[in-house]
Amino acid sequence: MSWIDNLKRRWNVESAGKVWIILCVFALTGTTIMFLRRFLKAEFDWANEKWFTYTYYWFILPIYNAVLLLYGALFGQFRFFWEFEKRFFGRLVSVFKRKS
Repeated sequence: MSWIDNLKRRWNVESAGKVWIILCVFALTGTTIMFLRRFLKAEFDWANEKWFTYTYYWFILPIYNAVLLLYGALFGQFRFFWEFEKRFFGRLVSVFKRKS
């Protein structure tokens, strides 16, 4: 079984083409976020690198997820990424509930 078949089974998609589209959406989202970080760091001359890092990681999660949904919609895979987001945030909330 190839890695494409494994992803098809794991993500419950019917074709290898959809797997490639999903991988492209993840790649485009990561690249966009990387360019956004570079732009923000250059645009706002942060004197304290540690402060920029904390601020960036605090705000990047919702921005990443919004960009992921946007690219997913543009590539016709909104439903897949909407379900992906719901699972992700469900797991995130359950982790915080276990710690408290």
